[in-house]
Amino acid sequence: MAGTNRRAPARGKRTAPRGSATSTRSSAPKRRFFDYPRSGYHGLHRWLPSWRFMLGSILAVGFLGAGAMVAAYASTTIPSQAADDTRAQTTTVYYANNPDGSPGAVMGTFAAQKRTLVDYATLPEYVGQAVAAAEDKTFFTNTSGISITGMGRAFLNNIQGGPTQGGSTLTQQYVERYYVDKTTTDYVGKFKETLLAMKIAREESKSEIMERYLNTIYFGRDSYGIQAAAQAYFAVDAAALTREQAAVLAGIIPSPNNWDPAVSPAKAEARWNIVLDSMEEEGWLTAAERAPMVFPPTVEYQEKETMRGPTGHLLKMVRDELKREPLALTDDQINRRGLKVVTTIQQPLQTSAEVYVDAFRKGTLPDQDGAIPSELTRVSLSSVDPKDGAILAMYGGADFLSDQKSTVTYDNVQPGSTFKPFTLIAGLEQGVSLNTRFSGRSPQTFGDWKVPNFSGGQFGNIDLVEATAQSVNTVYAQLNLQVGPEKTAEVAVRAGVPEPVDANRANVLGTATLKPIDMVGAYATIASGGTRVDPYIVRTVINDDDSVAFEHKDPTEKAFAPDVIADATYAMTQVVERGSGKKWIKPLDRPIAGKTGTTNNNLAAWFIGFTPNIVTEVSFSQLDGTTQVSISPIGDVEFVTGGTWPAFLWQAYMADVFTKEPYTTVVDFPPRANVGAKPTATSTPTPTESALPTEEATPEAPSEVGVPSGLDGKLEADATASVSNAGLVATVVTEPSDTVTAGRVIRTDPKGGTMLAPGSPVTLVVSSGPKPVEPPPPPVTETPAAAPTTAP
Repeated sequence: MAGTNRRAPARGKRTAPRGSATSTRSSAPKRRFFDYPRSGYHGLHRWLPSWRFMLGSILAVGFLGAGAMVAAYASTTIPSQAADDTRAQTTTVYYANNPDGSPGAVMGTFAAQKRTLVDYATLPEYVGQAVAAAEDKTFFTNTSGISITGMGRAFLNNIQGGPTQGGSTLTQQYVERYYVDKTTTDYVGKFKETLLAMKIAREESKSEIMERYLNTIYFGRDSYGIQAAAQAYFAVDAAALTREQAAVLAGIIPSPNNWDPAVSPAKAEARWNIVLDSMEEEGWLTAAERAPMVFPPTVEYQEKETMRGPTGHLLKMVRDELKREPLALTDDQINRRGLKVVTTIQQPLQTSAEVYVDAFRKGTLPDQDGAIPSELTRVSLSSVDPKDGAILAMYGGADFLSDQKSTVTYDNVQPGSTFKPFTLIAGLEQGVSLNTRFSGRSPQTFGDWKVPNFSGGQFGNIDLVEATAQSVNTVYAQLNLQVGPEKTAEVAVRAGVPEPVDANRANVLGTATLKPIDMVGAYATIASGGTRVDPYIVRTVINDDDSVAFEHKDPTEKAFAPDVIADATYAMTQVVERGSGKKWIKPLDRPIAGKTGTTNNNLAAWFIGFTPNIVTEVSFSQLDGTTQVSISPIGDVEFVTGGTWPAFLWQAYMADVFTKEPYTTVVDFPPRANVGAKPTATSTPTPTESALPTEEATPEAPSEVGVPSGLDGKLEADATASVSNAGLVATVVTEPSDTVTAGRVIRTDPKGGTMLAPGSPVTLVVSSGPKPVEPPPPPVTETPAAAPTTAP
């Protein structure tokens, strides 16, 4: 058969018989818009799409995907601010500035994350280069912000079941940590981060990205950001990092806790070499610079529990003060705002407080003779500057984490006889002079109130100086009833004791419970000369932009007249000079005023003492669970009074304080002012309330005392005080004198040196001035005698 040029029918394709109706164009079936399954085919080909369909589909998906990508990119916005934790900065608390004005040491920190932000411009260039060498060598040249090859390689590895990999550039890591602040593992989240990285790469400079990245990432050792890391690993600021040190920090970024040189020195050094090699490859480091480099040593890392130890009580007080007006910060603000808080705590004094209380608890102080207090005995010690109320040192307990109840700011302790100065001030304000005398016999009954002296101590008719020195309960009970217990309460409040203060007749004996911080503050008001001062611990707060957020203002409120305080202070100096605080405090040999305090049933014991520039309280109490109980014997002291172990610990600590500036200089108190009237006998008031606790030990009265010598020429008040101090009763009479100035002693009767029984009278003859000159008698006019007459 002759050959033909007709194309054979396609395999599998149906052909219609020639001449049939179906072979004409007009009779062909109408093509469907979506021809699937394919018409005109049968078998497998009917179900296989044509290449044209495949190509079109791919192009369509590609165009749709590109459109979606463009739309997604266009709709992606850069967050207006970083994630919360990323913006958080560490608030740092400092000890008081040094005397030369330099900043004090760091006391502790408050932080959500330990971080201090730094400007990239302040860092050496090689810090950023080292990080780029470790994390993304293309960072400075990559304009897209992403790496297609890196992401593709990571994707293939992940779907093949290999270890999870990330193909992120440094910019993508920055997005994840700075804006998202969490690790994203799902592909949708990764896609969003990729778009954000692309947009950020176009809108933020490389220095901005690197700065925020360096301030954001975690470096281990509880450190977020390059500044905290530089301090944690090398004890330097980030600006002072060397190339070698920067390479160490950059190398450990992927796994800081595992690659810390202290944990895995071999891995840390291997990573260090990789970073330096990469820096050399990129031209950021020359071979000559690289050759001599050695792996730098890191500082020993000791995980710090900021609140552990006595310091925790200080930091708790700082936080509490920041939360009060005028700042009224929340805990979250304190933890995140990167504040610099300068406290009033003088580190040398704080160290002394901790050392001496700790030594006392161990029984190792000189003259302690191994006497050890019970573990249940609670000890407070705090010092305040009377100029403004600044807390200079505070021991509230051995470990805040073990016991968060500070003995200084939390415990409620009966003040005992340390409350008596408030009654003394109330009396002085009403014109009751220090020379006023009361009976010191014991016990005394005022209506239904029976008041004994501690240990039944007996005194004669004594003045308020002697009664203060020996802490005579019966005298102070009479004084309180004379001035009015409500006046004692009012004076205590004016001095700084929080309201309400009991106005019962026994408040003079310290029957209420008060926090030691309240009592040391009230005594600081006395030590200030009468200006009201309230203890505080935060002196200055500085914002993260170096603006001042708060600065404490010096007090100006005058609570008491200076002459009243001068007399009260004089009486309190006699507690040290010859009274219940003499044994331990007087040997310090400088002007010190103070008061011992002891409570009934031995529930508390105090010594609060002061000079014109520092006030210190020491208190002892004891708890059994939550119940206040008697203080356990310490050594051979069965009954702990204020003049025993509290005074002992006070002098041990203050002896060390007096070796430190500015407390080495001896400062005198203002002289006694002698306010009020001349000595007067007082009537016995009639109270109406029930008996309350007794106070203070007193020395046994001697069998005989000598009349003081050298009183001739003394002022009446001083001579009267000397006679009273000797345990005798002064009686003042006046007589004129041409040789002795008015108001000064002419002589005593009996004479100085004469031995008398305690309480015997001594007459002070005081000059009333020159004897008045009697006017001359009026002149007498004589009548002349008559002349004799003579006879003629």
